[in-house]
Amino acid sequence: MIDDHAKTSLLDDLRWTRASLLGKLDGLSEYDVRRPLTETGTNLLGLVKHLAVTEARYLGEIFGRPFSEPIPRWDDSAGNRAHLWVTADESRADVVERYRRACAHADATVEALPVDAPGHVPWWPRPDVLLFDVLVHVLTETARHAGHADIMRESLDGATGMAAGPVPTVDEAARAARAEHRATVEAAARAAAARSS
Repeated sequence: MIDDHAKTSLLDDLRWTRASLLGKLDGLSEYDVRRPLTETGTNLLGLVKHLAVTEARYLGEIFGRPFSEPIPRWDDSAGNRAHLWVTADESRADVVERYRRACAHADATVEALPVDAPGHVPWWPRPDVLLFDVLVHVLTETARHAGHADIMRESLDGATGMAAGPVPTVDEAARAARAEHRATVEAAARAAAARSS
């Protein structure tokens, strides 16, 4: 049945994307996983902490299956900003394990309910939803943040890749090839800008 196939396919993609995101933390220092890498303070471990709340909220409480650990209310703006970064007292292991627990809870929700199970997202313009809609949303949100993590990790040590698991290191030959490619892209951008002036 297509509904079962869609649910399985979305959940498989979500699991792969989660693993890819967590792999971006591998081999980095405590400072590097926590430090702000954008003007707004975005950081790798903060993305994991944020996505734990996303999983627990959207694939838990939205379907009447609350996560066993506290999460901020959806209308608590201060609480929802606090889950975008990690305090000095929170360990990396605790943040990652909470994410894994939230993901396991989310997976149990997806596996227990049919893809057309009704849910309610009070802050959405059309709050009455189906599990399918929310599963697509969580996959999209996770993939978006995994993309942020890809760029942040590359800015830290040059490591790239989309595979789930540890990020491969970059050798000098790869760095030289990247520098040459970057120079080609830069030259094309400058040439296009000169033509449009």
